[in-house]
Amino acid sequence: VTGRPAPRVRPLLDRLGCTGLAVCGQGAQVYDAGAHRMLWSVTLDRELAETALGKIEAEVGQVHAAVDQDGVDGLTLIEPDYLMPHPTLPAVRVERRAQLWSRPISKVLLRHPELTDDELAATARAVVGSLATVTMSGPGTVELQPCGITKATGLALAAEHLGLERRRTIAFGDMPNDIPMFQWAAHGVAMAGAHPELKAVADEVTTTNEDDGVAVVLERIFGTS
Repeated sequence: VTGRPAPRVRPLLDRLGCTGLAVCGQGAQVYDAGAHRMLWSVTLDRELAETALGKIEAEVGQVHAAVDQDGVDGLTLIEPDYLMPHPTLPAVRVERRAQLWSRPISKVLLRHPELTDDELAATARAVVGSLATVTMSGPGTVELQPCGITKATGLALAAEHLGLERRRTIAFGDMPNDIPMFQWAAHGVAMAGAHPELKAVADEVTTTNEDDGVAVVLERIFGTS
């Protein structure tokens, strides 16, 4: 389960030889890695996205925006002044904001030149209302999602498709966008360096990524082979 869209995750899944399901795009996409096709996806209405963006800018001034296009081959389009949080990820820079809306999108990514991520996310939640769901998934990554869509949405659909029971699920995470997933899963584990909001709802906190925090929990539950 990841906030990244399926096209950005697909190369990694291919390299690892994964053929199962991946919940992508903050839960808006369920991608079948073996068949290289989208089982399910929800798009963010572009008019609503543009309206939400206008409401946010009316409160905080200009923000720099990017979008993830829908589909297994969708591109990430970024405005001239938008800086990618992860520079190694592929993106196409456009000349004008209007070009962001050229194709169906799964989400909008926002950055502000002065506000912190927490401040930008809080303001966005206060003004967009039911136009979109606001998430924060990492440094420099405040996003607008289709209203009501979270990681829990995609996880529930993937579990149903696979015939898995909710009571047999474990979720790991580190940012506030993982909160709905923790609330859905039977057991939520926050990483040691996780955002305080996620730690507050976690069932337990494990060690850091560098100390193999995920493996520590899995070995405790399932043992080692």
